[in-house]
Amino acid sequence: MTAALEASLALIDRLDPELCAFTEVWHEEARARSEAAARLPLAGLPFAVKGHAGIRSYAARRLTAAGGVPVGSTSVPGPGTRWQTWGQGAHGRTVNPWRPDRTPGGSSAGSAVAVAAGMVELATGSDGAGSVRIPAAWCGVFGLKTTQGLLPSPDRTGLASPGVLASSAVRAEDYLRHVTDGYVPQPARLPVPAVYSPDLGFVRVDPVVADVTRRAVGRLVAAGVVRLLPGSCELLDPAEAWSAVRAGRPTPSTERLRAVNNRALDALFARAPLLLTPVAPTPPHGHEGPGDIYSTALTWAFNLSGHPAASLPAGFTPDGCPAGLQLVTGRGTEAALLGMARALESTLG
Repeated sequence: MTAALEASLALIDRLDPELCAFTEVWHEEARARSEAAARLPLAGLPFAVKGHAGIRSYAARRLTAAGGVPVGSTSVPGPGTRWQTWGQGAHGRTVNPWRPDRTPGGSSAGSAVAVAAGMVELATGSDGAGSVRIPAAWCGVFGLKTTQGLLPSPDRTGLASPGVLASSAVRAEDYLRHVTDGYVPQPARLPVPAVYSPDLGFVRVDPVVADVTRRAVGRLVAAGVVRLLPGSCELLDPAEAWSAVRAGRPTPSTERLRAVNNRALDALFARAPLLLTPVAPTPPHGHEGPGDIYSTALTWAFNLSGHPAASLPAGFTPDGCPAGLQLVTGRGTEAALLGMARALESTLG
């Protein structure tokens, strides 16, 4: 893996001044770790960590113990940033590698860009409202938010769950295999019964994003990978409940809203193992901000409910921006989710 490490560091040095994905790069520390790491299960795999404190996270420590080599810390939104959808790297504002005039999403901005540009194949993230899934969707990589409570949360409210940005669902399994105990892969049994909800019953989705995800689902059905079940998934808008939990001030009305959505999701997963939705309701916006539509509109319900959820690249909008297909499964079913994601990924390409 020494060659892989040197290739990773060289690509960071070449690309990061333009993409601004990293806040720090640890050339000498990574090289010092690589020889011993090569004898461990991850064999010196270069990976990046989210933010300045990322190297101290539970996931980073487990990956390093398994032979991963951390190469640097990735960008998160700068101080005072109202919209958590871009990052601030050592060289400046983090840009989307597909469209530099667009944001990569956030808050795991640099991690998504580092993976999308091939600087690393795996980077840690955390997701409190969509902070792994949205940048994964907007940068065209795989992103996974784990079940609430599976791993130590970086957030006192418990809304944020650790996650991973990866070059593929297969590579994301390296993360789960080594940050959790007793991980056993679960290949999907095809076709996977699934429910498709284009808007969760309340979100206004941009037509170009709706078209990309609808066509992706159509390809999966035509290939015999997914079997759509009748019905959809309609939830109440969780914005008020999420905000109340985030502020530490839930009210009886916000707790009732949360309970209604939990019952709806429990009923859905009792009849289908997989829910499919778009990840973000819009394509990546410009660096000035997202406008009046929350990019989290389709993701934060699953931070409230605690379900694992992933973003799988679904295709591109006409202006050259990636869009993501969200995969949601029952609580504690990460292995099954990744098995399904592998099957879907092999069809979507």
